[in-house]
Amino acid sequence: MQIAFNLIDLADSEYKQTYMKLTLRIALLLIPILGLAQLKSPSEFLGYELGTQFTRHHEVVDYYQYLAEAEPNRMKLIEYGKTNERRPLILATISTEENMQNLEQIREEHMKGLNGEGSPNKAIVWLSYNVHGNESVSTEASMQTIYDLFTSKSVYLEDIVVLIDPCINPDGRDRYVNWYNQFKNAPNQVDPQSKEHHENWWSGRSNHYMFDLNRDWAWLTQVESQQRLKQFNKWLPHVHVDFHEQGVDNPYFFAPAAEPFHEVITDFQREFQETIGKNHAKYFDENGWFYFTKEVFDLLYPSYGDTYPTYNGGIGMTYEQGGSGRAGLGIITSIGDTLTLKDRIAHHHTTGLSTVEVAANNVAKLNDEFKKFYLNKDYKYNSYVLNGNPDKIEALADLLSKHEIEFQAGTNAMVKGYNYNTGKTGTIKSTEKSLVISTNQPKSTLVKVLFEPSAKLSDSVTYDITAWSLPYAYGLDAIASESSVSKTSNSITQPELKSAVANSYAYLADWNSIKDAKFLAELLRNNVRVRYAHKPFTLDGISHERGTLIITKSDNKHLKDFNDILKNASINNSKNVISTNTGFVESGKDFGSGYVDVIQNLKIAVLSGEPTSTLRFGEIWNFFEQQLDYPISVLDEGYFGRVDLSKYDILILPDGRGYNSFLNSYTKEKIKDWVKRGGKLIAMGGAIDGITAKDEDFKLSEKEMEKDSSTTIESFEVSEREQIKSAITGAIFKATVDNTNPLAYGYDDTYFTLKLGARSYNYLENGSAVYLSKGNNEPVSGFAGSEAKKKIAETLIYGTEQMGRGQVIYMVDNPLFRGFWENGKLFFANALFMVK
Repeated sequence: MQIAFNLIDLADSEYKQTYMKLTLRIALLLIPILGLAQLKSPSEFLGYELGTQFTRHHEVVDYYQYLAEAEPNRMKLIEYGKTNERRPLILATISTEENMQNLEQIREEHMKGLNGEGSPNKAIVWLSYNVHGNESVSTEASMQTIYDLFTSKSVYLEDIVVLIDPCINPDGRDRYVNWYNQFKNAPNQVDPQSKEHHENWWSGRSNHYMFDLNRDWAWLTQVESQQRLKQFNKWLPHVHVDFHEQGVDNPYFFAPAAEPFHEVITDFQREFQETIGKNHAKYFDENGWFYFTKEVFDLLYPSYGDTYPTYNGGIGMTYEQGGSGRAGLGIITSIGDTLTLKDRIAHHHTTGLSTVEVAANNVAKLNDEFKKFYLNKDYKYNSYVLNGNPDKIEALADLLSKHEIEFQAGTNAMVKGYNYNTGKTGTIKSTEKSLVISTNQPKSTLVKVLFEPSAKLSDSVTYDITAWSLPYAYGLDAIASESSVSKTSNSITQPELKSAVANSYAYLADWNSIKDAKFLAELLRNNVRVRYAHKPFTLDGISHERGTLIITKSDNKHLKDFNDILKNASINNSKNVISTNTGFVESGKDFGSGYVDVIQNLKIAVLSGEPTSTLRFGEIWNFFEQQLDYPISVLDEGYFGRVDLSKYDILILPDGRGYNSFLNSYTKEKIKDWVKRGGKLIAMGGAIDGITAKDEDFKLSEKEMEKDSSTTIESFEVSEREQIKSAITGAIFKATVDNTNPLAYGYDDTYFTLKLGARSYNYLENGSAVYLSKGNNEPVSGFAGSEAKKKIAETLIYGTEQMGRGQVIYMVDNPLFRGFWENGKLFFANALFMVK
């Protein structure tokens, strides 16, 4: 590079020095400009114009790695985990060179705000893309967004640190992209009826296990969520955006959100959503783009990508672009317009940059309000005290640790407050085995939301469930106290593990948690023969309940390493076993009695495909592989008619809406004949309707309601609102349990069930294991419409029915819902192992 100047006398040393200094200064000023010119845009790097193809995940990773190498002083890229299918999860952090040099100091100063300290002068913005795999535009938009933040919009970064997760769900995204590339026309077809606009049953929306990752922020059942939260908790951003897509014909949605807003959301959080929304509207108005706000997408359910950050002090928002998996590279909408991938990229790209711009203009306010959010809150309940099964206490403590929620053990004291079991004021004994959670901690708002007995609803029309309280979900006795409860700094006391295995007659293990089921599964995988008791018994002065596992030495003499297998299973599952030298009980039934059954090493199959819900199938698949660790065969509906069912002991029909067409006369008779010959059928949710409809072999009957013969004329708007009367939007009900039924072994006489709708069936004459008894049709938490409450009164939840030599198990409510309803999982294990 040559720079010429018209100087009076270059021979003069003073002028020479001036010349050299000026030349150096100009060169330094030009270096960033030259660097920008050399930085490749997404289109330049990928070799095609962004929006003309879908970018595979590895290519997205390549581009981010390229940026990190090209801009090492302004970008940090980490791989924070891997998916089930081994795709990398990456997070990019970008800012100015000076900010990046002081990145850890910026982060630490920001996080001091949790304790009301620090003097931060930067704002943190986190942009999350592609949580739903087939809502694929957002990852494309992320690449253009980060490029522009380095180039034309770099001024935004002066006081901002931006974190970008370009793809939360790589497995789902690649599933969609690969499918689309297989079936699209050349170059593409905009006809909405063409194959490329109709995904298969297993769409790209979900992750590997068919879980919806946008509903897993709080429950952390999936590896993507668990690994992401570790990074999120390091930053707790001021602003978090979750980019989505919706139906093809919908205009763009951005903040502010719809009612109901949870009551803990601050005035500032609501106002700032309005500020951001108005800034977006400015750009959309300039371009003539349509949009809507304050509708559909509310801020209540705590496990979303907008609510979870909000309950942690940020401004959490969902942005929804029309398109999703149907749109492909282009599609004709219902009004005849053509929506292209380029259009969709432009919209998400605009709101992403607009979000960073608003944050950059409000740095001081964001920092002040973040600090205020974490000041001590005046919530009604100051402490939550939980008692119960140690395995369930341990499982809940593990979840709290992942959220960095503080908890301690209790002290020997009586605590008074709201009793979750009775719904009234009561007391509980706090001990060193109790779990005590105080709201006097940084995560107080999250504690309040996750533990409150019932969320306050400003509007009964919501986008998701309205009840989730963790004491109900984990099946623990709990008190919510308005006082601060004394606690120790100790961890929760767990029973001492007794894994010593000697040459005894038998070994006994209790049965009351999913950990017990995992212990049993490990024994069965290793060909250990296990028996279980149908009646309570007393042996060696110790009482044992129904379902107690009995492992005898004589049953397992074929295993040379029996003692090692048993000891390892005990240690692996933190499971105590009790040895005994006799099968002669002091009360109850001896080990050779007909009331002591053998648990077979079962061959289990589950139906997949069109009749089933992908989400409900995925919950079962995940349960077997990630929780129970027990083999399962997946039978697809496409070839089910050719399957030899005699090779399986159990067949599971997941919830779904397509059973009426799947269960034709041949298929239904095939299943019934298999049951009558000794098979065990587990029908869940919508599968119950399909299998029992107009068939007298099944004794379960749907509850019929008397129809109101009166007619009234209402306006369309009112009648639309009236529909909520017949709905249950995810509410918790107190059910009665017959724990003498093998389906309910290990439970107390009550169970809190999460109802997702008003589907209802009459009691079974002898097999009603769990049911709503008379007067228990009012939810203890969440919303249920007046007509829905009438319909579910005195109805079955879980039950068993003998058919020939086999069994039919009905699960009206979902015991595995989203993998977080911990207290329901033992019912499912009982259906597998205890019901004969």
